[in-house]
Amino acid sequence: MDLFDDAAGGSVLDPLAVRMRPRSINELVGQDHLTFKGSPLRQLAESDPRGVAGATSVILYGPPGVGKTTIAHAVSHAEGRRFVELSAITAGVKDVREVIENARRDREVRGLTTVLFLDEIHRFSKAQQDALLPAVENRLVVLVAATTENPSFSVIAPLVSRSLVLQLKPLTEEHLRTLVTRAVSDPRGLAGQFELSEEALEYIVSVASGDARRSLTVLEAAAASAKAEKDSGAPVIEERHAAEAAQAAVVRYDRAGDQHYDVISAFIKSIRGSDPDAALHYLARMISAGEDPRFICRRVVISASEDIGMADPNALTVAVSAQTAVERIGMPEGRIPLAQAVVYLALAPKSNASYMGINKALADVKAGKSGEVPPHLRDAHYPGAKGLGHGVGYKYSHDFPHSVSPQQYLPDSLVGTQYYDPTDNGYEKGMAERLAILQQLREPK
Repeated sequence: MDLFDDAAGGSVLDPLAVRMRPRSINELVGQDHLTFKGSPLRQLAESDPRGVAGATSVILYGPPGVGKTTIAHAVSHAEGRRFVELSAITAGVKDVREVIENARRDREVRGLTTVLFLDEIHRFSKAQQDALLPAVENRLVVLVAATTENPSFSVIAPLVSRSLVLQLKPLTEEHLRTLVTRAVSDPRGLAGQFELSEEALEYIVSVASGDARRSLTVLEAAAASAKAEKDSGAPVIEERHAAEAAQAAVVRYDRAGDQHYDVISAFIKSIRGSDPDAALHYLARMISAGEDPRFICRRVVISASEDIGMADPNALTVAVSAQTAVERIGMPEGRIPLAQAVVYLALAPKSNASYMGINKALADVKAGKSGEVPPHLRDAHYPGAKGLGHGVGYKYSHDFPHSVSPQQYLPDSLVGTQYYDPTDNGYEKGMAERLAILQQLREPK
């Protein structure tokens, strides 16, 4: 049998982590605090008809690779249930409504209860989550939602109140050892065709950091490497194979790792560099990898002010409008206004003058260059203020030509300091000309 032959009837293309997914709650490693006899989760997953009738929706909250998807599959295996899986990264309200309609038909015609597994529910907008409420409330579907974020903050309150919220714990090193050694011998896994050195086992457990999926991904890549070196006999997976595999197996976009920052950096620099094609490419990579669209929107809004600024003031309006649109319609449709904003920003004239201006001003303030507020600019609305000289001599700008009053605004110690240095780009060129005129009009007479 070849390493990637189907040992247990599944697809030969399935990754090892998928082939080794526990087939029932009893095979689940870890999460003993949720799977003990008589626990709500076990009652939900058991095949007793009472479990179907009294099925309650569940929100599974925990880090990646600890069994959320596995638990969802286990719940669906009860008799009289149909399993449907959606990812909040790619699904929209239309997909949710289609599942609900099919669930209604299956219950009426076939007597089946639909288990809807919704991965990364925190990526659904409020409107998208609202679409689930009637079906959950009427138990038309048993919702098993997975999230890596605290549902109290990322899931709407009505869904939380109608669901059983279960927090999964990171797997221990002993749990991972059990999973890896099982995968080496199990017919669905490497089927006993490989030997795994103790050093390789410990290395895999170490780099997995409590993530079962990652441990099996590294094991699979290490096995392929060991097999490529062995002409005959059972290949031995050594630590060096695991070390090489740990590098090659990092195919995910890690939201907390270097690639996360590399891609967002390239994205922003592509906008700044006026390359809409590159900006769209990196945007697509982030969306496909499951980056939080709210994070992307924040960076787009920042770029609109930092890199475009007064060269095209409308850029900020476009960016904020895209952010609002994404929040209201959610993903995947949110990619459309987001892409529009990214293209607009990339093609817009560029200026960082306002960004540099506030940085210079902050640097002066932090260096102690503050100075006293000129007396004529001080608050004069309270009794006795004028006796202190506050507000005395203030010139109301609207009483002067062009609504510009000739008086000093900066503290004495900073007179003549210029923080805003406009460019000649886009709309800001006109602002530079206007600033020169304003400076003349402000000169005290």
